[in-house]
Amino acid sequence: MSPSATTGPSHGGRAFVPDLCRVQAILILLISTQLVVILFALIRGSQQWIDWDYLGLVSLFAQWTVLSSAALICLLRRWLDRQPVAVTTVTVLLLVLVVVTGFTLLGQALLQAATPGLKPQWLPLSRNLVIATVITLMTLRYFYLQCRWQQQRQAQMDASLAALQARIQPHFLFNSMNSIASLIASDPAKAEEAVLDLCALFRASLRGSEGQLVPLEEEITLCRNYLDLERLRLGKRLQLDWQLDDNCQQQLIPPLTLQPLLENAIYHGIQPRPDGGTIRVVSWQDRSHTHVLVSNPLPATVSQEHQGHQMALANIRARLASAFNPSAQLRTRHQNGLFEATLILPRLPSSHEGKRP
Repeated sequence: MSPSATTGPSHGGRAFVPDLCRVQAILILLISTQLVVILFALIRGSQQWIDWDYLGLVSLFAQWTVLSSAALICLLRRWLDRQPVAVTTVTVLLLVLVVVTGFTLLGQALLQAATPGLKPQWLPLSRNLVIATVITLMTLRYFYLQCRWQQQRQAQMDASLAALQARIQPHFLFNSMNSIASLIASDPAKAEEAVLDLCALFRASLRGSEGQLVPLEEEITLCRNYLDLERLRLGKRLQLDWQLDDNCQQQLIPPLTLQPLLENAIYHGIQPRPDGGTIRVVSWQDRSHTHVLVSNPLPATVSQEHQGHQMALANIRARLASAFNPSAQLRTRHQNGLFEATLILPRLPSSHEGKRP
């Protein structure tokens, strides 16, 4: 059954056909093709495990067919992106069949040139076309189902993130409003600045639900706004140590990814300590990743972590998985009386196109 046989809305070709212009995709395709060829050779073998002559010839034919088909699909990728599933399926199938026909006829022509008097045979061409049709449709069906699964997984991820965000926002709003209310009578100017900081944070929160990525520099600015609000409540008990690498400032990051780590550092590290403590924020880069570390002192008696703490960490990990897949991580550990949370992000400058890598 072709992908078009599935009921539901039509998706663009790009939704289920992989990008065959990428080296990684071509490598996977060639390895898969060779495994299928080996399977055919094992099935054909009778007196011995495998017919090496047959394996060599079929491997040569199959790999050239796959490479040529992939090159044509790559050239037509932009056009296929705009087509519905049915058109994409038929187009890809026809391309593969044309390539198979061409290489089959070329092989027969070479055999006739090497063996005078050999007549053309149409059975090999018919057999190759049937095999190519079955394998191509099965492959396209697999790509289509994988695409639908990824779309459903992404939708569930977005819904989960929205639910987590809705639970966090009221908690933060109430704490901030209490701090602002205490300043209205004593310091109206500072209360006004706090309201502006709060507005900036909530604008970023609304944008964060759209899946956009922002430069780390912008995220740091929002975190400073948040910490200014918390300083109204904690005063000198809250000390900050910023050690930021300028080369990291344009690193892309999901909005409000760093702020929950700072919130955890305050509520689980600074607030329980009578004398407060220092929150340290450090950023650096290696060859392939940007690292952002947030550390805070642990209270004298480390109690069981609150549910909100675990929810915030789960929220961040879900955001990273949605934006970067497995290439981004959040690592946490307790060391030398400190709790450390480290964001590990694939290096992406702010000029990177698209909402997600």
